[in-house]
Amino acid sequence: MTILDKLAAHAAERVETAKKRQSPEDARRLALELPKGEFEFERALKKDDIAFICECKKASPSKGVIAEDFPYLTIAREYEAAGADCISVLTEPEWFLGSDDYLREIAANVNIPCIRKDFTVDEYMIYEAKLLGAKAVLLICSILSAQQIKEYIAVCDELGLSALVEAHDEAELRTAVACGARVIGVNNRNLKDFSVDTGNSRRLRELAPSDVSFVSESGVRTAEDIQLLREAGVNAVLIGETLMRAADKKAKLRELKGQYD
Repeated sequence: MTILDKLAAHAAERVETAKKRQSPEDARRLALELPKGEFEFERALKKDDIAFICECKKASPSKGVIAEDFPYLTIAREYEAAGADCISVLTEPEWFLGSDDYLREIAANVNIPCIRKDFTVDEYMIYEAKLLGAKAVLLICSILSAQQIKEYIAVCDELGLSALVEAHDEAELRTAVACGARVIGVNNRNLKDFSVDTGNSRRLRELAPSDVSFVSESGVRTAEDIQLLREAGVNAVLIGETLMRAADKKAKLRELKGQYD
């Protein structure tokens, strides 16, 4: 099994445990009782310049623990103050050391939209995301069938959430487009072997419709990287490790934006 297979399998186990605490019927009912979202996440990506999705991430399978000290609320507020457009919050507990509590608290304390960064394998996780305060969820083509992606986008639409549909190669990108994805993310890191190539986003951008919000994920480290993506027509970047390792996250984000003092 690849790490992605393990992540998906563990997510399925977590869902079954969660369903014992709260039934799918109750989760759906409670999610639908909340005010319908206004697709704030995808709206935040539609701007003249490249948008920044900044990630709160304690650890990863490829790097291990990234932040021993993890004051997630402080980090999220720093991101917002520095001009982040959205915040990505890891809730996967085993390999990323994430928590639903991180998302719940961050979403309640910032005024920019949050995406639940997890390995969605069941529509139940979409209702969870809504209840936690997320404005978007991640759908990964390599662990979902095309039918599942379509169904999960429909669930998101019903709740007013955005779906960031993640692809890694041309075939997956075409699947995302065919499923009606409005926001497509290209992961520059191959989760099967952890190799990183930011050129992946630039190549695949040409194959996606111009009206799709296109997000480059992973391996974006410098203002030069971002300029190349900007020139390729990429609409947003998702940045995790580079910001998490920076002692001054505000200064680092300004640097990545090309805003030097």
